[in-house]
Amino acid sequence: MRIERFEFDAAYIQRLVSGDPETERHFTEYFGRLLTVKLRSRLRTAAQAEDAKQETFVRVLTALKEKGGIQAAGSLGAYVNSVCNFVLFEMYRGGARTAPLADEYDEMDTREGSETSLIAGEERDKVREALATLPERDKDLLRWLFFEERNKDEICRELGIDRDYLRVLVHRAKNMFRAKFAELSR
Repeated sequence: MRIERFEFDAAYIQRLVSGDPETERHFTEYFGRLLTVKLRSRLRTAAQAEDAKQETFVRVLTALKEKGGIQAAGSLGAYVNSVCNFVLFEMYRGGARTAPLADEYDEMDTREGSETSLIAGEERDKVREALATLPERDKDLLRWLFFEERNKDEICRELGIDRDYLRVLVHRAKNMFRAKFAELSR
């Protein structure tokens, strides 16, 4: 799937905020294709991917219409991606990833499925590589919280720290991971 890159400007954002149907259609089609590829590689069912995509659209459009909105039109794509990541994180934390695999994916276009699998595999490799570069304690913290979903009080007891300090350690570990992941994604 090849998607032509679109340059967003202030006039586009203004049309989107004012509810211009043609601009909204373009916005949902343009980002819909990109989000579909991303979400299908990270969620177990097409229905979950569609829910996450729609939730992302609702949140982005709501934020645009709030006072202040997006300051730089050129950052719209990054903003949509960040909102999508946050929606995914909420779904993961809510247990969405434990849903059974649906038969819907068996009916997908195999070319798109192969591309999605390739992208997902590359991202997974980058995540593993970024995690491998972190100090052991940071790796453990991220694994315990985001993969094993361990209780924070249990982690605090194991490390002999209080919840406030755990928050600081997690913040640092996430920032270090983000930096390493971004470096590998260049």
